[in-house]
Amino acid sequence: MVKTSCLFLMLGAPLWAQSSVSGQPAASAQSPAGTEWRAAATVPATPRPEPTKLTPEMRGDIYMARKMYREAVEAYRQGPTQSAILENKIGIAYHQMLELRLARKQYEKAIKLSPKYSEAINNLGTVHYASKGYRKAITYYKRALAHAPNSASIYSNLGTAFFARKKYADAFTAYQKALELDPEVFEHRGSQGVLLQERSVQERAKFHFYLAKTYAKSGQTERALLYMRKAIEEGFKERNKFNEDPEFEPLRQLPEFQQILTMENRVL
Repeated sequence: MVKTSCLFLMLGAPLWAQSSVSGQPAASAQSPAGTEWRAAATVPATPRPEPTKLTPEMRGDIYMARKMYREAVEAYRQGPTQSAILENKIGIAYHQMLELRLARKQYEKAIKLSPKYSEAINNLGTVHYASKGYRKAITYYKRALAHAPNSASIYSNLGTAFFARKKYADAFTAYQKALELDPEVFEHRGSQGVLLQERSVQERAKFHFYLAKTYAKSGQTERALLYMRKAIEEGFKERNKFNEDPEFEPLRQLPEFQQILTMENRVL
């Protein structure tokens, strides 16, 4: 399966130039000035490293790391044709510039070249999500998961798309699976790629409630309390759910739990 760096599409870390030793130690050394060459088992000359030539993809990755997205596109386009990886990376660059039409076109090219390319399929889903085409986004996320069933980031994206459609039970199920696969999935804040974060969710308070619920069920008490606090700070009104939903049962005897419930909403 083709891999790249997964809003989660994923660009790999930048590939930096490395030195390589190409010369061999000398078998003979020159005598002092004015004398002839002679064979000798002397200290070999220090080999000079030759810098590795950067490929278009490597240069593009460096530009991406520097957030120079147009330069990255130009670099990637100088690479080999018919490359699903490069088409996907060009799509990511356009995506970062919010040029969604061009990003979608590139992702579609990548998928045409490699129909099982889960990262590009996921990324195409994020384009539809950004355009509020939540049904299509869900379709593409599910399709991506068929080829990458252990991708926490894609499950996270799927949950967020369900959430946008107010299918909260489905969102909760997807979030649980994402957290099972990667306990840090909701804490990633990388600039590479297009993993949907809570900033893209309109109902932030409710979103944080479901994250609190997800963490509570997984036994991550501190993070459950953190997102519970965020939910209430951002105006979550259904506080009774903290006392009614079974996932919060292990937290109810904690002093922090009771303190959070008595907080005043900061965002109404």
